[in-house]
Amino acid sequence: MKKIFVINGGKIFAHSNGQFNKTLLEIDQSFFTKDKGFKLQFTDINNPYDIEEEIGKFLWADIIIYHFPAWWMGMPYALKEYLDKVLTAGHRKGMYYSDGRKAENPNINYGTGGLMHGRKYMVTTTWNAPETAFTLPGEFFKETSVDDGILFGFHRMNEFIALEALESIHFHDVEKNNGPEQIEIHKSNYSNHLKKVFLPES
Repeated sequence: MKKIFVINGGKIFAHSNGQFNKTLLEIDQSFFTKDKGFKLQFTDINNPYDIEEEIGKFLWADIIIYHFPAWWMGMPYALKEYLDKVLTAGHRKGMYYSDGRKAENPNINYGTGGLMHGRKYMVTTTWNAPETAFTLPGEFFKETSVDDGILFGFHRMNEFIALEALESIHFHDVEKNNGPEQIEIHKSNYSNHLKKVFLPES
């Protein structure tokens, strides 16, 4: 059984109710079933959580999946708080031992002290921005992809604890140009992405 831990970072705040990220979690619950060879745990950051239990979920998992909307070019504050608390508390508890450097040469090997070798993570993000904002010359994100730009620090964070990245997926125009038909397309795209990443031989 492959163990999957999903973190729903779709924060309920202002005009956002986190519905689409909740929908992705529901797809996960339908996809990662015992008959397919999976065990699933999840955390919704809108609900109370225990730090030690969350560390235990990270250490239990073979793969961690993060779902979150991009707010002001980053993750929602509640997800950032969750990760700050859990990762900091995970020091020398199986997540990371140190920043990787040695006293005899502190200029090298930063970021190599992670303890979660052999485990992986996947990230999804949701955007009001259209995909063309990242791809067209002269548009806002200067032809820089989500993963290489806005999520650069997020990927380094996961590498710091020695997690290896799986292919991510990003959903665009989720707010402004989004109706029932487009939501169904997003849902289908996500289901197909899960099949490609987790059931490549099916």
